[in-house]
Amino acid sequence: MGRGDLVVAVVGATGAVGREMLKTLEQRDFPAKTVRALASARSAGTTVPFKDGELTVEELTEDSFKGIHLALFSAGGATSKKFAPHAVKAGCVVVDNSSAWRMDPAVPLVVPEVNPQDVDWHKGIIANPNCSTIQMVVVLKPLHDAAKIKRVIVSTYQAVSGTGQKAITELETQVRQLFNMQEPEAKVYPYRIAFNCLPQIDVFSTGDYTFEEIKMIKETAKIMGDDEIRVTATTVRVPVFYGHSESVNVETERKLTAAQTRAILVQSPGITVLDNPSEKIYPMPIQAAGEDDVFVGRIREDTTIENGLNLWIVADNIRKGAALNAVQIAELLIERGRLTA
Repeated sequence: MGRGDLVVAVVGATGAVGREMLKTLEQRDFPAKTVRALASARSAGTTVPFKDGELTVEELTEDSFKGIHLALFSAGGATSKKFAPHAVKAGCVVVDNSSAWRMDPAVPLVVPEVNPQDVDWHKGIIANPNCSTIQMVVVLKPLHDAAKIKRVIVSTYQAVSGTGQKAITELETQVRQLFNMQEPEAKVYPYRIAFNCLPQIDVFSTGDYTFEEIKMIKETAKIMGDDEIRVTATTVRVPVFYGHSESVNVETERKLTAAQTRAILVQSPGITVLDNPSEKIYPMPIQAAGEDDVFVGRIREDTTIENGLNLWIVADNIRKGAALNAVQIAELLIERGRLTA
């Protein structure tokens, strides 16, 4: 059998990311003979769109992976922890979108534009990084190669779709309630998100950093393959449906001018530079929504330190921040001969 004989499963196919995974497989003409949709028992029997028709959702069980070569997981950490080992035992390669395996030293954490070689040492599971980390490291990698990054300070402005469909619905509902002079109900987030910003993503942990902030700190070092890069993060949820934005301050060992930085990034894979302040050209979430690339602009030197840069980075968190990166990992596995039927 060849690459066109691959059987692929999307686990969590009814969720926002799962649906985007199916859409991405279709749009990129991924060489699968069969694509199957798996989800919880309550979703079994429903349908999800794929190509010119629909897929009937099957119940996810421990025995679901017989005959499946690749499984793209996006069903939460608990589901991944329970079912990914069964998939691997059945001979299936798992690309997991949850946080369950990201910091496991035996599991590669991969962004194809940054560390493609890491797929070569997988033992059945490859982790898809956090959405906010992915878009940042795509931009940081070529700068690190050129001038060695010493320190990163990042503040994020993250869309509600990062929390899932319930959060999207909550923002829509709260906007309607406010315009109708009603008190908005907050169920998904601790406070209302409509016309507000919440400086908390995930729960608080050591040193009053949230888990989202800790993910960005730890994942960046693992993906970049450099524990000496110091990262600090503040992650904020904002009332935007799709597209995470990040203000990133970078300190490098060697000097990079703004012009040199633009020239490097223009030539780097997966990046679109939108940076012309005189014409009010800079990246915004509405431009990134539905797009594959990571967008970067507001490129300027930080004059408070010797070798500093300020960057504004935007990407579709559901697309590049989740579904697309997972499919790109799958494509990389085929390209490097690590996935065959």
